Amino acid sequence: MRLSVLDQSPIIKGYSPSQAIQETVDLAIRAEELGFHRYWLAEHHNMRGLADPCPEILLTAIGSRTNRIRIGTGGVLLPYYSAAKVAETFRMQEALFPGRVDLGIGRAPGGDMLTAKAINANAFYSADQFPYQVVDLVNWLNNSIPEEHPFHRVAAMPTGQGAPEVWLLGSSDYSAALAAQLGLRFAFAHFINPNGGDIVSRHYRANFSSSPVEKVPQSMVCIFVICAESEIEAERLTASIDHRRVMMATGRESEVLTTEEAIAWEYSEHEKEIALRERSRVVIGTPDSVREQLLSLAQSYEVDELMAITITGEYRTRLKSYELLADAFSLNG
Repeated sequence: MRLSVLDQSPIIKGYSPSQAIQETVDLAIRAEELGFHRYWLAEHHNMRGLADPCPEILLTAIGSRTNRIRIGTGGVLLPYYSAAKVAETFRMQEALFPGRVDLGIGRAPGGDMLTAKAINANAFYSADQFPYQVVDLVNWLNNSIPEEHPFHRVAAMPTGQGAPEVWLLGSSDYSAALAAQLGLRFAFAHFINPNGGDIVSRHYRANFSSSPVEKVPQSMVCIFVICAESEIEAERLTASIDHRRVMMATGRESEVLTTEEAIAWEYSEHEKEIALRERSRVVIGTPDSVREQLLSLAQSYEVDELMAITITGEYRTRLKSYELLADAFSLNG
């Protein structure tokens, strides 16, 4: 079972966004040393707790500091952008880091709608255009724009051998159905929606249509993971993400609190209910327990790969969680 990392570049209280970005670069270097298969970056806008609005730029930094691990996005939010421009950006990444680049594509705004309008006022008013954007993007990446296309003579530079792997990302059945229809890879975001993803993922595999890009279905599930040496410590470390999810659910998105600050936070009864409900999005425990839970999910989702996202109240405990996870799965043999 391949195991990978998704990093949202969390900003922990007491640290600057710039420091959060450096922590992302450092974690990517360590993830390669630990044997993780790929390292993805997420795109979010105008969020106090997440530092990366442009993963396509940060991708270059981690690519230049690593050698073997696959690097990519989870994902680029395509409705904001021109498909041709995204193709150029990722053809450049492929030229810089050949055979290592993934392009994960999302269709959400990655923030509130006021921010979305500020970035691209027209981006989310034509939802029916997304499939056409994906088709154009894949064709530009692979130098296969059909002759009848109005921009057939436009090539995504730099041209060359190879192309990034394209993944459609989703937390519902929409992207799964589109990925199956177009013959693309699919990643389900269990860390966003823990309900029904197994059905969606299996449906994707059952209905996959072979394409020039992918002959067989390839899928993964991305899961929020907190791994510690004891159940008590794992439960303690979950306090920061409990707090963040309560704040987001009640319109008060903020920096990630340190573990001690999060533990000391006083919740209303309603907020306690929210925190308990959101726990279904997290796998928590010791290495053996987490491994068993993740493998059970992989079997239920019928996926080829697991991707872990971890946020705690300290960068050192986040790193430790990934180190314990790598050891549990014997990533380095």
